[in-house]
Amino acid sequence: MADLKERLLPPKPHSAINLRDTAYRSSASGRQPFQGMDVLGLKKRGQGLRSWIRVDTSGNSQVIEVDKFTMMRRCDLPARDLRLLDPLFVYPSTILGREKAIVVNLEQIRCIITADEVLLLNSLDSSVLHYVVELQRRLTTNVVGEVWQSDTTGLNRRRGSRNLDDVFGSPSPDYLPFEFRALEVALEAACTFLDSQAAELEIEAYPLLDELTSKISTLNLERARRLKSRLVALTRRVQKVRDEIEQLMDDDGDMAEMYLTEKKRRMETSLYGDQSLLGYRSTDGASVSAPVSPVSSPPEARRLEKSLSIARSRHESMRSSESATESIEELEMLLEAYFVVIDSTLNKLTSLKEYIDDTEDFINIQLDNVRNQLIQFELLLTTATFVVAIFGVVAGIFGMNFSIPLFDDTGAFKWVLIITGVTGVVIFSLFVWFFKHRRLMPL
Repeated sequence: MADLKERLLPPKPHSAINLRDTAYRSSASGRQPFQGMDVLGLKKRGQGLRSWIRVDTSGNSQVIEVDKFTMMRRCDLPARDLRLLDPLFVYPSTILGREKAIVVNLEQIRCIITADEVLLLNSLDSSVLHYVVELQRRLTTNVVGEVWQSDTTGLNRRRGSRNLDDVFGSPSPDYLPFEFRALEVALEAACTFLDSQAAELEIEAYPLLDELTSKISTLNLERARRLKSRLVALTRRVQKVRDEIEQLMDDDGDMAEMYLTEKKRRMETSLYGDQSLLGYRSTDGASVSAPVSPVSSPPEARRLEKSLSIARSRHESMRSSESATESIEELEMLLEAYFVVIDSTLNKLTSLKEYIDDTEDFINIQLDNVRNQLIQFELLLTTATFVVAIFGVVAGIFGMNFSIPLFDDTGAFKWVLIITGVTGVVIFSLFVWFFKHRRLMPL
């Protein structure tokens, strides 16, 4: 991993890679998508270069520096699609199928997948390095498996023995195209990253919520608030990835658009067919591959050529439609597998959110119970204050400046206290009985 990290680090400005040395083959349209240019001139004009990690179909990786406009011509993408990969902006997870490329923006994985290569934004993030390592491992394993299978098949043919695949009905599955394997690694990396974050959140959440139910404090409430904020943000990201995969699965046209290897093969076949047709016409109606007959007539040859061309085009269209259907099924099964994974992660987060909601309801019930107890205590205190106020009224009455025979009696003060106390107790008991009868206080 350390060696790979050193190889994938962005090069220094004085050791920038010459783009003429990393120029690629021209596309089928005859354009040069990645021509060499002066790096210093680009920087002077303000067109900043970006470091990309390129992984080809053989698993070889290298770091290149390309500006935005060259990348647009190279992958035949509009500027708004490249803007989705800009690390300076935060965009939701997106998978876009274009004519010659697939634009993938899944969490930390931001790349462009073509039929021949994967262009990944160079970053020091561990997820990017793991993506490159895993993609190289799978591509290398696939190449070794194909070589071993071809060698084994040739050996069996030389020995005159039958292949095991013929006996058991070809048990080995067909290999996915390069763009689907790269997309699978990106989906796996995103789903694994989100699932690990959900697992970490679960490990942190359940003990905290259990502690909160037993001890309600300001610190625990603040921790629960932060936890819920993280849960909402993570749920939103997982939901976006799930919706993106579901949207692709529901649209057969988008899935067919993402089959880049098949489209490239059709383009090359069409190009070779046009070239052969032009070569055939250049011989003035005579076929190059067949000997020229002196008795053959050009009109008959043209009619034969036309009929063969129509039959060949029908056969190619039938084969392309069948292969397109198969490719859609392959991609649909691939997306469905990771849809199940991301849906499971979403279910974990949903269960955690429901647990948090239940904890909040339990806390609210506890707080309501404490609030009711405070109200009952306040009610009793108010009743006791009313009873004590009776003694104040009696004292105020007997404290007036007037003389009555009762003041001369030595036992009158005792009887006044007894009568006032009994009256207060009776009044307090009546209040308590009334509150219990009205269920304003617990029995």
